[in-house]
Amino acid sequence: MTETDKVFAGSIPAIYDGLLVPMIFTYYARDLAARVAQRNPSHVLETAAGTGALTRELAARLPANAALTATDLNQPMLDHNASTLRHDARISWRQADALALPFEDEKFDVVTCQFGVMFFPDRVRGYAEARRVLKSRGRFIFNVWDRIEENDFALVVTEAVASVFPADPPRFMARTPHRYADPVRIRDDLAAASFGSTAIETLATTSKASSPRDVAVAFCQGTPLRNEIEARDAARLEEATQAAADAVARRFGGGAIEGRISAHVITTVK
Repeated sequence: MTETDKVFAGSIPAIYDGLLVPMIFTYYARDLAARVAQRNPSHVLETAAGTGALTRELAARLPANAALTATDLNQPMLDHNASTLRHDARISWRQADALALPFEDEKFDVVTCQFGVMFFPDRVRGYAEARRVLKSRGRFIFNVWDRIEENDFALVVTEAVASVFPADPPRFMARTPHRYADPVRIRDDLAAASFGSTAIETLATTSKASSPRDVAVAFCQGTPLRNEIEARDAARLEEATQAAADAVARRFGGGAIEGRISAHVITTVK
């Protein structure tokens, strides 16, 4: 992972939330929130909360007496998250590094994370921190993307952008979001952090978009893939975006489109 893989700034948060969240995140956020709510927790910690896809779903499902602390390393993402939920007194926001959580031991009933652990520079350390702040028998419930080959839009966009920069193809999607897809590796990392019983379920569904252009803008301009493109030639961002839109249209059609999407959902016990 490069440093730019973790930079969600500028216009990225708004594009991410407006296009990418409904396209690929909402289904999994609802699933994760339902799993958390089933535990009937009194205090939940969300790490890598981003712009709030999971935070909003948790707010809709947690009881009135439950507290939710949403954290993220990136203040612009956290600011966007908080702007939509400031009215909810159950929720507090705090900029925090998931590898060094600023909370006391055994504070939370559940720790949850929506597609964030792939960005941890040391996943075992991040898992150990989640375990430290969990109460005895507390749950760590999170999800990760499956292989990029099982996620159509991400794969087609990655290949299209690579064709624009063949000498140095941007590989953010394959390198970071979709690289941590091996259940055996996930189990081993959790065991190394001293977690107990672990269940892993693969959830495949269909991703929908209003147009190929929406897919291209979402990935090329609403994720750190944008940082990679602009690092090569900022003047070619639109060219790369259009190449992605054209490739998506050739594969899926020119109007409203659908593609395969797949992720793993993990529940582990302290």
